[in-house]
Amino acid sequence: MGKTTQPKIIVFGILFWYPLAGVSYQFLHFMLGLRKLGYDPYYVEDSARWVYDPDLGDCSPDASANINAVAPILSQHGLVDRWVFRGNYEGGKCYGMTDSQITELYRTADVMINVTGAQELREEHLRCPVRVYLETDPVESQIRISQNDPRTLATLDQYTHHFTYGENLGHPDCKLPAGRYHWRPTRQPVLLDLWEPLPVIAGAAYNTIATWKNKGKDIVFNGETYHWSKDREFLKFIDLPKRCSAPFELATGADAPTRTLLEANQWRVADPVTVSRDMERYRNYIRQSRGEFTVAKDQNIRLRSGWFSDRSACYLAAGRPVINQETGFSNHLPTGRGLFSFQTMDDILTAADAINADYPGHCRAAREIAQQYFSAEIVLKNVLDQIGC
Repeated sequence: MGKTTQPKIIVFGILFWYPLAGVSYQFLHFMLGLRKLGYDPYYVEDSARWVYDPDLGDCSPDASANINAVAPILSQHGLVDRWVFRGNYEGGKCYGMTDSQITELYRTADVMINVTGAQELREEHLRCPVRVYLETDPVESQIRISQNDPRTLATLDQYTHHFTYGENLGHPDCKLPAGRYHWRPTRQPVLLDLWEPLPVIAGAAYNTIATWKNKGKDIVFNGETYHWSKDREFLKFIDLPKRCSAPFELATGADAPTRTLLEANQWRVADPVTVSRDMERYRNYIRQSRGEFTVAKDQNIRLRSGWFSDRSACYLAAGRPVINQETGFSNHLPTGRGLFSFQTMDDILTAADAINADYPGHCRAAREIAQQYFSAEIVLKNVLDQIGC
């Protein structure tokens, strides 16, 4: 950009909106990764959207509890004066930076990266010369674009660059339309320093943290319904623990009948909010596992978007093997050692047998994949090189 000072980058996101550890790590990886690369990053939420309150299980205009949960984490990592939450709604309050500091930040920022697309842009944001829309959940936007949805087009037209975790977009086996935007593939940045592997624990389970059922996000494309909720996929493999010698655990908010079904099939069941409220507990849940077994959403599976999970990238960084449902990601990431894709039960059992035969080797391979493909320094440098920063 021709500047001698550090380029100033705003990261927009959902850190305060959803104050649980998985999201906190997601945005720490961006902020700390940018700082490592020598940039001047600021985290901003300045939305008309109310925050999610885990105690209520619903949204609330009172962000104070979320601020109290997340602000100490930012301070711990040297970001005490580099964040703001401003509720841009009636009665909303401002925390962190002041209103005048926000105005100055918007005036002087070199780049805005809207991670998840959560921040609605206003005129004051459009002064920034480089505005990046970084999509973490592909499918819906590509379909809406193909349907000429005016709201989607108006939103995306505000950005100078568009990135997506749908790495398979534009490849022959991907059924999603690329549409009118130049979608640049990227993936989850992970700061490996936060995920140093722990010694292996005897009897550890393959585990993951997942929402069992989601409603309201299914989408129709070319006459077919593509589903968002993961319960449909888990149910296809419900008897997996009975067929494998290793234990399996799912941290999910299951209702009583679902929990009974899971336990009848020998799944261990953990409370996801308990796991996710504390950063260290969440991190150790991953680092003390045998590895991750997880499914993907039907939308990404059948349309082969190439999507990969933020959480799976953390398991790899922690030196834990991952068995993940195929979405087309195997076109872009190495599989067969440390990371496995599956479509059938036989694929899962074959992967588990391979891991069991050389567990230390697969742990090392997992960490190596994280270093080569998900390191925040590599991933973010690639993004910034493409936007000329």
